[in-house]
Amino acid sequence: MAPAASKLTAEADLGAFPRRALAQYLRLLRLYPVLTKATTSGILSALGNFLAQLIEKNQEKENCSQKLDVRGPLRYAIYGFFFTGPLGHSFYLFVGWIPPEAPSAGITRLLLGRLLFAPAFLSSFFLIVNSLEGKDAATFTAKMKRGFWPALPMNWRVWTRVQFINVNVPLQFQVLCADLAALFWHTYLASLRK
Repeated sequence: MAPAASKLTAEADLGAFPRRALAQYLRLLRLYPVLTKATTSGILSALGNFLAQLIEKNQEKENCSQKLDVRGPLRYAIYGFFFTGPLGHSFYLFVGWIPPEAPSAGITRLLLGRLLFAPAFLSSFFLIVNSLEGKDAATFTAKMKRGFWPALPMNWRVWTRVQFINVNVPLQFQVLCADLAALFWHTYLASLRK
């Protein structure tokens, strides 16, 4: 094959890769919906923690020798795989019982998520991450007192917009969309810390 022809074939194959990856992802979603969403959540949660650590490390110029904590992404992978993915799958199925053509279906789904799911999810986040870090109940109580009430209004401000869009995304992609938003959310929060 001539060099120009092989270059064209290689470029055409690059465009085919995303289509093949999407087709494979859709196949896995159809065959193993919870496992696929759990795996995706685990990977993206770990990646979010890793990126957050990189940003935080770059901001702390005086301590550049600080090593990345590999346990952080591992904890987030466990959290995403066993909690975020399966719970997100169940929640979106739950709100899916509201027919899209019903009046105010999107608003009802959004309110269920923001008023019921967000506080429960945030509390569970503090509890599970505290447990994965090997901390005791007193530490959990202190983190809840110190962090829950500031975090919940911020969650409502930021995630309400994300979830407004997400409840209108096809059901099989809702967990993925939330995971992608969470990836950027974790990275953004890290960029604000000094």
